[in-house]
Amino acid sequence: MSFFGNKRLIIVLVGLVLLIAVMGFTSKDRGALTWPEKFLKDTFSVVQGIFYTPAQAFSAFVQDVRDAYHVYEENRVLKASLDQYAQVTAQLQLLEAENEELRKQLDAKKTLTGFQLRFAEVVARSSEYWNNVLTIDKGSKSGIKKDMAVITNRGLIGRVQSVANFSSTVELLTNVEATNHISAVIIGKQVVNGTTVYKQMNGIIEEYDSKANMLIMRRIPLGEKVEPNQQVLTSGLGGVIPRGLPIGHVVRVQPDDYGLTQTAYIQASADFGQLNQVMVVERELVVTPNGDLIPSSQLDETGKPMAPTPGIGSNTQKTNPTSGGGGQ
Repeated sequence: MSFFGNKRLIIVLVGLVLLIAVMGFTSKDRGALTWPEKFLKDTFSVVQGIFYTPAQAFSAFVQDVRDAYHVYEENRVLKASLDQYAQVTAQLQLLEAENEELRKQLDAKKTLTGFQLRFAEVVARSSEYWNNVLTIDKGSKSGIKKDMAVITNRGLIGRVQSVANFSSTVELLTNVEATNHISAVIIGKQVVNGTTVYKQMNGIIEEYDSKANMLIMRRIPLGEKVEPNQQVLTSGLGGVIPRGLPIGHVVRVQPDDYGLTQTAYIQASADFGQLNQVMVVERELVVTPNGDLIPSSQLDETGKPMAPTPGIGSNTQKTNPTSGGGGQ
């Protein structure tokens, strides 16, 4: 047992001596490597090359994916910012357009000092009945009543057809099915003995030519001199629509089918394609179907006179109903 134990000790000592000798030999500066060193170095180089190239490629791929994701996130944020900018810009333009419309309405209110105006906004307009009716956001709770005139800053567009508590339906002048006509007057200008004289020529707006986009004014006396560009206003003779509201101007005039009166084609002042904000006009005095001239405050929401209070006398005037086909 002692022999074999000594033998193992001798082998370990010899190994240590050889290891120290090899280390001492390899630690010296030498001009060339030994063949075992060359073999090991070449082997490790090949193995490193096999694993290093795919590892580098995979690392580069991961980095490219990470960069692409960062670019995607940046683009998404930029796109969201652009969308928000476009939305804010659109809202700003809408507010500017509304402010401009309100300024024009205020200017119109300053011009129409003889009327009580109530501002309203168009809240509904069906494409199927685009030229017939629209809905505004004011009703009987705001003092709106049937048959009140409705205008824009540019001119008359129609009348209140029906009234609810918080909304009203407006019948437009462009309604080809309208049965309620508008009494109108053409303002003519003549020079007599060097003096400018204005003359009023009455008629009734009865129709709308949807092809020519013009109102048709009939029953103009044949002897009146009607010319293009003459202004057309409401006459107020119908007892419902106030006098002096702008309607449009004359485009052309021709005799009627029987040669007894004249027919004028009127270009409306209001833009019926852009109706957003409107004004409802209240007339101080109106004519009832019985011919009574009463304050508009005595009408109910349907445009009919309210029942008199017991014990209080009625303070109305009698007037002759206007002829001319029921113009308002």
